[in-house]
Amino acid sequence: MKDVVVAIPTYNEKDNVEMIVSRTLAVDSEISILVVDDNSPDGTGELADALAARHERVHVLHRAGKEGLGPAYRAAIQWARDHGFRYFAQMDADGSHHPEALPDLYAANHAGADLAIGSRWIPGGKTENWPFYRRWLSRGASIYASVMLRARIHDITAGFRIYRLRALQDWDLDTITSAGYCYQIEMSWRSRVCGLKITEVPITFTDRTEGVSKMSGGIIGEAFFQVFSWGINARRGKLPFPVTQPVPEPE
Repeated sequence: MKDVVVAIPTYNEKDNVEMIVSRTLAVDSEISILVVDDNSPDGTGELADALAARHERVHVLHRAGKEGLGPAYRAAIQWARDHGFRYFAQMDADGSHHPEALPDLYAANHAGADLAIGSRWIPGGKTENWPFYRRWLSRGASIYASVMLRARIHDITAGFRIYRLRALQDWDLDTITSAGYCYQIEMSWRSRVCGLKITEVPITFTDRTEGVSKMSGGIIGEAFFQVFSWGINARRGKLPFPVTQPVPEPE
């Protein structure tokens, strides 16, 4: 997996970052990691620097402050483009996404998927240690967004995924506007509209045991109203992004 970089955004994840980096490095001897830290006041960035000093496959991208998940991933995609990676993986820092499942997603990419999504809501996928209301909220959000956007994706909000970067070659990253978890929905929907081949791979999602969730009422509200606006405008023929075709790999 030497052509894959795994982006892990962090904000106050000092209790988790060493664990998730160690587990990810153990998945494959050639996989690379990019920790994207938004100037965490708890020292996450400094710990990430120490890990990078010990492991040549670990890199750190420091950002000026907490701007949200979307800007962090946009910066990471640009970093991956600049450093010549073919595949861009993303996952949470808190251990809820099991890095041991990365080879399954990677296999889906090699079978032709431009976007491989680790899905909780297809046969074989499941959640662990989540209360009922969290499962209800997450699955309900996926159904709502997929129906409103006509995306036909079971887990459109999923954050564990791998993109084939060449398929995004013509995307202007500045046209990706979501800041919070709505970013996952926007990227999934745009991938569908632009004709990327999407494969959902069943995963097990485990609730974090350390640290505090970044989910909030504001983030949920952003997603609900933004998806509603996108869905209505799309039915009127107005899309918030240019439609491009995925760029194939060179012969």
